[in-house]
Amino acid sequence: MENNSQMNNSQAGVCEPIRVLHVFGRVGLGGAESRIMDLYRNIDRDKIQFDFLVHYSAKKTGKMAPTSDELLAVREPDFYDEAIRELGGNIYVLPRFEGKNFFAYKKAISNFFSENRGKWQVVHGHMTSTAALYLPVARKKGGAAVTIAHSRNAGTEPGLKGIATKILRLPLKRLGTADHYFTCSEKAGRAVFGDKLFDQGYVRTIPNAIDVKKFAYDADIRNKIRAELGVSEDEIVIGHVGRFDYQKNHEYLIRIFDQVLKLAKEKMPDRKLLLIMLGQGSLMDTVKAQVNDLGIQDRVRFLGLKGNSSDYYRAMDYFLFPSFFEGLPGTVVEAQAAGLKCLISDTITTEVDITELVSRMDIRKDPSEWAGKILEDLAHLPDRQAETPRFEQELADAGFDAQTQAKAISYFYEHGSFKD
Repeated sequence: MENNSQMNNSQAGVCEPIRVLHVFGRVGLGGAESRIMDLYRNIDRDKIQFDFLVHYSAKKTGKMAPTSDELLAVREPDFYDEAIRELGGNIYVLPRFEGKNFFAYKKAISNFFSENRGKWQVVHGHMTSTAALYLPVARKKGGAAVTIAHSRNAGTEPGLKGIATKILRLPLKRLGTADHYFTCSEKAGRAVFGDKLFDQGYVRTIPNAIDVKKFAYDADIRNKIRAELGVSEDEIVIGHVGRFDYQKNHEYLIRIFDQVLKLAKEKMPDRKLLLIMLGQGSLMDTVKAQVNDLGIQDRVRFLGLKGNSSDYYRAMDYFLFPSFFEGLPGTVVEAQAAGLKCLISDTITTEVDITELVSRMDIRKDPSEWAGKILEDLAHLPDRQAETPRFEQELADAGFDAQTQAKAISYFYEHGSFKD
């Protein structure tokens, strides 16, 4: 790949950056998207540039296989659009895959890469549900020197959608569908690429790195956010960050917090507790209805998406994350960077247990047991001002710092292999 890049640069007479195409469903404020944006901000963009291929419904175009330009004309802007363009990247669009448009989707992929042949040396696919469709075409029709399938989740939703996803991913369990196989954790790697490829060493684990310093505890920011929320200093804030869908298990989370409130009346009668939740999603109204049914709406805040989520971690005192499954949740890494004690489900991969701040429990237990653990932890919180630098160093040493990870992945994009 290095020779290929040098040849192209020489022919052009200028030193053009290697262009990498990242394939996502969208570029909203999601975990995988945020991790790539952290890398984007930290790479040498004179040497490497990112472009993004996202998906959007074709209905507004009136066509089954519209072009990228036609979809861009009707697509609603997403969270990271402006940042991508400011950093020098471009955004392209494919029609959203909906099953029934299988052949139209394949046609759109073929047309897209044929029309843009030679534009990207690397195509990095984070959307594994259809990676077996677009990655081979990126190499054959688009001339990509390197294709990457990147697993970022260890499970699928229940029902037909989950079954369809598993079927579409089956080709990823064979060598040759992509040139390289990346994963954020062992669980996610085995779930998408299978035990055989993982055990034979074909799957590379890439930590979900974050900009660690961005989340370091800051008392002034904490006070500012709490003042904006109308939260007093003696009020305890339990936090959660995650989109509102099945995977995040919000119904159970709310039941846990309801039990925390009930137990706190006995064990901490002089303290107020508040749950703040950041995120959006199809189940938000369902969760809000549950909160109202329990009569705890004055103790739960739904804050939506926040571009400055790091400030809200600082305003929290505790982090709760009882997901059904995850690849490697960057939010738990972010919470540790902010010095927060975290209680997570034991279904989540252990690679996220980077510091002593993380505890885990079985989501089959009664919510009252989780509540008891939370109240126990709240009585022994760390001195975040003093301890955050240590947690920051532990995260960096474990490879979860974006600056460190940017150097490693940049080398790969330039050479087609890692230094080690």
